[in-house]
Amino acid sequence: KRVPLEIHYDMVHYGHSNQLRQAKAMGDYLVVGVHTDGEISKHKGPPVFTQAERYKMVRAIKWVDEIVEGAPYVTTLDTLDKHSCDFCVHGDDITLTVDGEDTYAEVKREGRYRECRRTQGVSTTDLVGRMLLMTKAHHSNLDNSNYQQHTDNFGKVNLNGSIWLTHVSLSRPQGPKGHSPWTGVSQFLQTSQKIIQFASGKEPQPGDTIIYVAGAFDLFHIGHVDFLEAVYKLAEKPYVIVGLHFDQEVNRYKGKNYPIMNVHERTLSVLACRYVSEVVIGAPYAVGKDLLDHFKVDLVIHGKTEVFPDKDSSDPYAEPKKRGIFRTVDSGNSLTTDDIVQRIIENRLQFEARNQKKEAKELAVFEAMKRQVEGAVSGASARAAH
Repeated sequence: KRVPLEIHYDMVHYGHSNQLRQAKAMGDYLVVGVHTDGEISKHKGPPVFTQAERYKMVRAIKWVDEIVEGAPYVTTLDTLDKHSCDFCVHGDDITLTVDGEDTYAEVKREGRYRECRRTQGVSTTDLVGRMLLMTKAHHSNLDNSNYQQHTDNFGKVNLNGSIWLTHVSLSRPQGPKGHSPWTGVSQFLQTSQKIIQFASGKEPQPGDTIIYVAGAFDLFHIGHVDFLEAVYKLAEKPYVIVGLHFDQEVNRYKGKNYPIMNVHERTLSVLACRYVSEVVIGAPYAVGKDLLDHFKVDLVIHGKTEVFPDKDSSDPYAEPKKRGIFRTVDSGNSLTTDDIVQRIIENRLQFEARNQKKEAKELAVFEAMKRQVEGAVSGASARAAH
């Protein structure tokens, strides 16, 4: 079965990757429709990533078999038939057009719609909030009153509405201050099962070239994808291992409010990439003898970005350089996490204005759904009384 999945989001994070993983499990071949900048701007507001960036990022997710560039925002039966798809899949949140209509109404009526579960603990709202809340400890600060006040104020700013939050019941009252119940912040809880679901589980085989790269890989974006693709292409049979530094280490050398994502979130983001075979969670900053020998590393690669010295001011790549296995690769993409944050800051007012309108539409739909449920319950009670 060919399964299409329409992409309404523009910040690709591990919650979206998990949606793609679940969708692929429902069929044999996953076709992902990705919208243009114009379509997203019309129905949602300014996208963070360009359409070219989104196309490439979605292609790099390992569960995706094919993408459709410039897919229509409203999914119709014609769309499914054109791409020979049996049904379409979306997360269990609501997606509305600029007119407040359900974008999946037609395929739902015809029984060609499936839902997958949102990934609890991650949302575009939360990630944007972290970028705008300049604190070094945001990822361990969910109970902090300043953080909670910020997320309350920023609840209206969920980019393009494709958010993965805690499950919403129709019997649950709307959020504080009249916010949409589909908008909010919940804590991410990593489990071994989730890592297993994302991991390839493949061991290096004889003849593989074992390549090691290390870094923060924060807000996993197209710059990271291009770098990992360039690394992957260095060998005929590459086995790419990514070493992810712990949060405190990243904060030491990057400062500000980095990392935006904690190490558990970054682990899933990197594991979802088709160019990655394995991840070392909490890798040592210095690429030393023990690590190189344990993984039998053939090549150690770094990009064109700055190499920060270790705590003792030493070169973290001294050992691989000594062995003659260190290389620098230019991916041709200079985009950094700082650039992504800057895009958010520059467009903040547009995001806020756009999402105030979006949330009003969501609230109207929620209230209508609640009245429908209450009416059904009242009707059932009246029939029971007679």
